[in-house]
This record gives sequence, C-alpha cells and structure tokens, in this order.
Amino acid sequence: MAPRILITGNMGYVGPAVVRHLRSVLPEAYLMGVDAAYFAHCLTGSGLVPEHRLDAQHFMDIRDIPDALLDGVTAIVNLAAISNDPMGKTYEQPTFDINQHAALRLAEKARKRGVKSFIFASSCSVYGFAEGGARTETDALNPLTAYAKSKIDSEIGLEKLATDQFAVTCLRFPTACGMSDRLRLDLVLNDFVAAAMLTGEIKILSDGTPWRPLIDIRDMAVAIEWAIGRSLLQGGAFLAINAGTNGCNYQVKQLAEMVQSKMPNVTININPDAVPDKRSYKVDFSKYAQLAPGHLPRCSLEDSITGLIEGFGQLKGVDAAFRDTHLIRLRVLTDLRSRGILDDQLRWANR
Repeated sequence: MAPRILITGNMGYVGPAVVRHLRSVLPEAYLMGVDAAYFAHCLTGSGLVPEHRLDAQHFMDIRDIPDALLDGVTAIVNLAAISNDPMGKTYEQPTFDINQHAALRLAEKARKRGVKSFIFASSCSVYGFAEGGARTETDALNPLTAYAKSKIDSEIGLEKLATDQFAVTCLRFPTACGMSDRLRLDLVLNDFVAAAMLTGEIKILSDGTPWRPLIDIRDMAVAIEWAIGRSLLQGGAFLAINAGTNGCNYQVKQLAEMVQSKMPNVTININPDAVPDKRSYKVDFSKYAQLAPGHLPRCSLEDSITGLIEGFGQLKGVDAAFRDTHLIRLRVLTDLRSRGILDDQLRWANR
C-alpha cells in the first residue's frame, strides 16, 4: 500500500523542499500538508505555489488537528514551529504551545490512530554554548532560548511515546540555508548572500568566531526521507540524532569569506568589540553517517551559496532594506499582529 504522509508546517521555508523531494522519491505516496498559512504569501520561487505537488492541503493550526485527519496516515513529518530565536523571544508562550505542546498532542493522537512513524524537526541549537570539541548526541545539552528549549522538551516528551509500533525520529538539524520557494533571510548564510548582493557589504554583528553547523534545506529533505523509512534496527523505537555532516561546521567569519569568494567586490565588516555570542557550538554527525550512509548531505556550502545567488537574482522589488520585508519572518508576524489579523497567541482573529 502506498504511504500516506502528513507534513505539518509545509508552507514555511523548509516545507517546499521537503514536499518536492518526497514527491520525487515517493511518487505513489499520498502527501498531505497542514499549515496555519502565516507565510503562505511569502513566495520567492518560480511563481508556482509549491503545494501543487501535494494531494491535499489543509489550512489548519497544528494546535487544532482533529483525530480523524490522521486516519490511514503512515508517517507524520512535524515541521510546524515558531522557527527562530527572535520570534521565540517575542512570542515565547506561543512558541512553547506550537513547537512543544501541540507537537506532543499530535504525537499522542498519532500513536492512538495507528501512525507508524513520527519525524520531529529538532535543532542543533539544543547544544547552546558548547566549548571544546564537537557535540555528540550523548553530550550535555545547554538550550539558551525558548526555541531551543521547546525542541529539547519536545524530544523528552516524544521519547516517552515511542514504541515498536510507533517509531519516533528527532532530527537535530544544523542551521538551515539555501534557496527556497519561500525564502527566509533571517538565517546567517542567507542573510550574508542577500547583504552581499544588495549592499556590497557583509556586516558581522559578532567578532566572527562563533561556530555554526549548516545544512541546505534540500539535504534536510533527504534526511527526512531516511527517517520516514528507517527500520528499528537503525536506532531503535526512539532516536534523537544530529542530522548533517562533519564537514559542515564553520565559524561565522568563514561563512562570510566563502560568500565573498563568489563576489570579490564585497567587503566584510567584523565588529571586534561585540558582546560574545553565547550561541556557539560544533556538532559531531558521525552517528548519522553510520546509520544513514545513503542519505548523507549532498549539497556543499558552495552549492548553497550559488543557489542563493541565482535564485536571489531573479527576485523582483527587493533592495537594501530587505530586513524590513516579508523575507524576515518576525516582520511578517509583526505585520499580521499590528493589523489585527493574528491575536497575541498567533491564532487567526475573527475567523
């Protein structure tokens, strides 16, 4: 029987890449999307709505998914989240409600309805500030923000739900990057490419030394494909795993220099007097390489930069003030709130 896959948060930055990849590798699968559609209008791709690849799209808050929608579903890919630190700081309670509480309620419903696999998009940010060597899955965690705390608390709750009939995979992803049909520029590499192209200058707000692992959204999709199909022999009923590759750890200044190498006329401005960035960590991805050798990241950082340059060059009406546009997710939520379209819990008002 063809798999029936439910993808929450599919209308964000990562979702279009996941849908495209799953449609390609699982052409017979029934793919459903569930999304509150905060960012549905933030299109930056070819002009086609990426959801045309789905069999069904449900405009629905993850907090409100009815049990009946899960009937016949074989796997759930949970991408839905308030997805970065600035949004988590501004909307802390909704961050926990959506990222953690709603995810756990969905997993509980899924287990009761016979769903076989639950894939949770977690984050390497759970390591927070980590001095010394690259962090493995068994090292101490140090979540510093609401976003990171919501991710690790979700993992703790999901572990309690996992059984041999309900496999849970928490993919601790590095910082996302790359071109998307709904591009975000509130991510470090994407911001650097946009700044280089539109202003000729990359401004690093820190001293450039913090470490970040990166992953292209196309490789996130490949990891999700693996998680959907993994057997219990590959990690057991519950698996929390760093999903990436050891070659993807970079200092922030290295990222800027790699962007500059593609656009030599761009200058880099580092702030040597900046307050130290508390978010700095290298991550060890050896376990993922061992368990998923056929699904390792395929996009180099150069590939991601090139894709961003090509994709960004096709955008219309974006200028040096890009940080004040819909390409910054917090700006979108702030605009919807100011217009009374969303309430303070990030629910649609007057629906």
